Amino acid sequence: MSVKLLYIDDEKPNLMLFNITFRNEIGVVTANNAAEGLEILKKDNEITHVICDLRMPNMDGIEFTKAAKMIRPEVYYYLLTGFDLNEEIQSALDLGLISNYFKKPYKKDQILEILNK
Repeated sequence: MSVKLLYIDDEKPNLMLFNITFRNEIGVVTANNAAEGLEILKKDNEITHVICDLRMPNMDGIEFTKAAKMIRPEVYYYLLTGFDLNEEIQSALDLGLISNYFKKPYKKDQILEILNK
């Protein structure tokens, strides 16, 4: 099975950089807010993984993941954050909302290793 990933971040430069970084290894679809990400998940059944920025306006990464899991529970969800592991992220891990989290600045090899497991 090949990986098709939805990456959600409210900062356009981050979306462009992520796309450039991973375009030769995996399929990447991007969204610049959580609402757009939910619409993409509803329409694109090929998405296998989602990485979502934790801090975004209107709906943060954890709120997005809760909503997204109701639409596509079989998808693997991850948070991307500038913060160290905190109670909020640990709770999302413990509840099974997310499979893992990545700290900014992310390491390409680390993300690919986890996605390809």
